Amino acid sequence: MKPLRTLLLGLGLALSSAAWANANEVLVSTDWLEKNLSDPKLRILEVSVNPGQFERGHIPGASNLAWHTDLVDPVRRDIASPAALEQVLRKAGVSSDSTIVLYGDNNNWFAAWGAWVLDVYNVKNVKLLDGGRKKWEAENRPLSPIANALPAGNIKLAAANTALRARLADVVAVAEKRSNAALVDIRSADEYSGKVFAPAGVQELAVRAGHVPGAVNVPWGQAVAADGTFKPVEELRKLYAAAGVDGSKPVITYCRIGERSSHTWFALKKLLGYEVRNYDGSWTEYGNTVGVPVNNPAGTVWGGK
Repeated sequence: MKPLRTLLLGLGLALSSAAWANANEVLVSTDWLEKNLSDPKLRILEVSVNPGQFERGHIPGASNLAWHTDLVDPVRRDIASPAALEQVLRKAGVSSDSTIVLYGDNNNWFAAWGAWVLDVYNVKNVKLLDGGRKKWEAENRPLSPIANALPAGNIKLAAANTALRARLADVVAVAEKRSNAALVDIRSADEYSGKVFAPAGVQELAVRAGHVPGAVNVPWGQAVAADGTFKPVEELRKLYAAAGVDGSKPVITYCRIGERSSHTWFALKKLLGYEVRNYDGSWTEYGNTVGVPVNNPAGTVWGGK
């Protein structure tokens, strides 16, 4: 039995190493990025949510993408059309052979959302800066207030791959036990239980509190270390397995508007290799929809005292 145990241990180590190799294909460190700032094929895109972040100082050579105008349709509640996003990316100098590194504030929430949108359009060589602005600034790495004009790129986007995106009907099917997909609610415990409708100060709300029946709660922050970087792959695997999410069946992630859940989507799909869709309608769509089942343990009612 000893040779067998040795073989299995070796196989486990090999799989772990392979997972890390895969992680390195989709994550870059702050050190790597600073050393490669002059690479002519590198395109750095900042996707932050707090106003003025980019203008006050950004990673040298980066272009700014406004998530609420550049990455979404200005009329429909939808992601940007391929034609519109293609124009935005070309203006940022992105070509078919570019390596794209996304980063942003709030632990890369909206940068991860940008990575999800690019994944829907099958854009290649897309990576996240592990730790985002938080880590870059904490290490006193260079920032520039100057937005450099880059030569126009030539990237061509395909039609959206709808199989990579969860819709309301997909989530309702899980709630009504017509689908065996695993639902991961990555909001805070208070949002999940229905104690609060949303984090304090946010504008996008739902009239119902609680969560989708059948969803497990793994708050997004449990996936990151103190410096904002993702935890090691094996720690992530154990974290989600403890909640019953082990990659044995398809996964759907959701939050309030789809940005925090994109961070967990990235961890589950890009780092762990699971089959994952992000539900960007999230709680603001589900919690405002008439006739869908809601689990509200706290019993909080809209307008109640």
